[in-house]
Amino acid sequence: MSSIVLSASVRQNLLSLQSTADLLSTTQNRLATGNKVNSALDNPTNFFTAQGLNNRASDINNLLDSIGNGVQVLQAANTGITSLQKLVDTAKSIANQVLQAPAGYTTKSTVSSTALTGTAGGLVDGTVLKATDVLAIAASAGHAAFTFTFTATTSLADLNTALAASNMSASLDSANKLVITTTNDTASSTIGAVTFTHTGTATFGTTGSAPAADAASLTIRAGLVKQYNDIVTQITTTSQDASFNGINLLNGDDLKLTFNETGKSTLNIQGVVFNAAGLGLAPMVAGTDFLDNSSANAALVKLSAASGTLRTQASSLGSNLSVVQIRQDFNKNLINVLQTGSSNLTLADTNEEAANSQALSTRQSIAVSALALANQSQQSVLQLLR
Repeated sequence: MSSIVLSASVRQNLLSLQSTADLLSTTQNRLATGNKVNSALDNPTNFFTAQGLNNRASDINNLLDSIGNGVQVLQAANTGITSLQKLVDTAKSIANQVLQAPAGYTTKSTVSSTALTGTAGGLVDGTVLKATDVLAIAASAGHAAFTFTFTATTSLADLNTALAASNMSASLDSANKLVITTTNDTASSTIGAVTFTHTGTATFGTTGSAPAADAASLTIRAGLVKQYNDIVTQITTTSQDASFNGINLLNGDDLKLTFNETGKSTLNIQGVVFNAAGLGLAPMVAGTDFLDNSSANAALVKLSAASGTLRTQASSLGSNLSVVQIRQDFNKNLINVLQTGSSNLTLADTNEEAANSQALSTRQSIAVSALALANQSQQSVLQLLR
């Protein structure tokens, strides 16, 4: 069968109509998908560049979940430290109650010399005590060893100033005897053996008398020991409960956060052990601790140190939390930048494509009319044949 022969004008109009149809199809596809680049065939450079941007945005977005969990781990640790600080403050309150409780002993340990010759009321007056006389007290529970050398101008106040550091005091009784007594801080202790190198004839007994316990007061103090121990137990359990998703920064766990898709931007947060032992605290022993103010003051020193440690760690956690939140916001903004850049390369302008569609529809109508006009000459021949 021979080929169909079209005139030049008909063929030109037909090609124009086919071109318009292709453009109209492309425009309608862009309107349907919203993209001007749907495959590498549309624009290889834009397609693969946009794909790379989207892939990076996806990788960073996957890291946001891990970063979000890291924020919660830090929040859990910070909540734990806040609770621990309150518990330490409660323990301080209990130790202060010991200081305000009645003395645990009705009579404290004392030791006295024989009568000092000389003028009563004056400790050194050339007769009572002489320069270079030495008072020495051996170490005992609650007291360090004490040595004091008298001078020609030593007064009773001078001796008491020196004895205060060892929780003892001195006085002259009505018989002009030098009496040394423990203070309330070490009321449960017994004064150690006393030796007195004296140019005169005064001497001391070998050791101090034993203190006399006040049963009612000691019962109160034993109750405070139990309260203190309950708080110490809560400190340990609270630190163990301050975890999130299996990570506890207060129980020795470490936290590593990755901020970028290459794994080169990281933050390592080292955990601590903030149970009672980690904070330098230990349970008290009823019948041994809190018997006098000395053990209460020692507990307050440890509690103050624990409080300082908690504040330092809270500051460190706050700083790390700030860094993580800043990087979290940065990653969110970076994802938006990457996705916007990708969209700029591939998204179609719907307004423009809608206008193109209208223009192409009009052009298609015109092309159909032009094709009809081009065929009119052949229709004239057809009329002659009729």
